[in-house]
Amino acid sequence: VQLQASGGGSVQAGGSLRLSCAASGRTFSTGSVAWFRQAPGKEREFVAAIFRSASIHYADSVSGRFTISRDNAKNTVYLQMNSLKPEDTAVYYCAGGGTVILSALRNPSAYHYWGQGTQVTVSS
Repeated sequence: VQLQASGGGSVQAGGSLRLSCAASGRTFSTGSVAWFRQAPGKEREFVAAIFRSASIHYADSVSGRFTISRDNAKNTVYLQMNSLKPEDTAVYYCAGGGTVILSALRNPSAYHYWGQGTQVTVSS
């Protein structure tokens, strides 16, 4: 199974980006998928997730600005990021696989497969 993340870049504060995560080798249409991010010197943190196609969850810091979605036909997960802030600057990772339970949705160790990361830089 491979996850390929793309769509990162450099934008000014208030701008938008859309990240994509294409999965190959296995379908993620029914499993949980998530986005995490890691800023320099900080731990990897939860951003957003789709739990077993049943519910969507966001970190408080991105709620109302970011939207996670999935296109099952393309086996791809997206993260639409609007109203970006400098504190959103980080490497963004997509994750999937594993038997993720709701209480562990925000824990990176719950996921088996990871994309390579895509850099998002927001300037003020």
